[in-house]
Amino acid sequence: MFEPYHFSDDHLLPLADRSRDRFRGTEPFPHVVIDDFLPEWVLDQVVAEFPRPGDGPWKQFDKSTSKKLASEGDALFGEFTRHLLAEFNGAAFLGFLERLTGIDGLVPDPYFEGGGLHQIERGGFLKVHADFNRQPKLRLDRRLNVLVYLNRNWQESYGGALELWDREMTHAVTEVLPVFNRFVVFATTDFAYHGHPEPLACPPDRTRRSLALYYYSNGRPAEERSSEHSTLYQRRPGERQRRTRRTVERVTPPALLDAARNVRRRVRAH
Repeated sequence: MFEPYHFSDDHLLPLADRSRDRFRGTEPFPHVVIDDFLPEWVLDQVVAEFPRPGDGPWKQFDKSTSKKLASEGDALFGEFTRHLLAEFNGAAFLGFLERLTGIDGLVPDPYFEGGGLHQIERGGFLKVHADFNRQPKLRLDRRLNVLVYLNRNWQESYGGALELWDREMTHAVTEVLPVFNRFVVFATTDFAYHGHPEPLACPPDRTRRSLALYYYSNGRPAEERSSEHSTLYQRRPGERQRRTRRTVERVTPPALLDAARNVRRRVRAH
């Protein structure tokens, strides 16, 4: 049996008060980076349970845009990891996020649709993008991303810094190295462009590991509303843009996409 860890209002709410001006006033979009967010022993247990790339059925993304491995649902979670992620979806942490960001009525994702465990192997990358904007099961608006990095002794020469880009995609405004126990939360909008587009140069036996959690609300400010879309990949200056299925989904009305899928299913059935 493991020793449990629980978030505390006594610790989190003062931290939210100290950090909310930074979150709301930071460019290129609201975000905050907090080091040493959790006791080290907590993340040490997560690292001890973290599956290697060949240890489970990892979801693999389109290789033209990403070489990220992600868990699907909670099947890959170890016992302590499952407990900790339940804490991230609990009342104390939600209250912290609401106080930090000013977004009321936040809802976690019990399905871990896209969230959970992430890792990227040597040579992998994640093109600059804005995230999908609706949770497909809950039909809620995606509002926040939370990342906790799990990489001890991560060297700058390994690469893998999280880049936050300006709305016009002219340059990366901020770079965040994915070092152990570094916590990042940022607002999720159609213009929250982020990624790590250069291939990782870490040793072959290492991966860039993180916990990822997404938070939602029923509705969002009028200035942030848009039609439902999947991931919006962006082109950096001088970078060629490949046409991908997600690009098609961004510009095609959902009704036409559904019709096309039904045609493909009928063709396969025959």
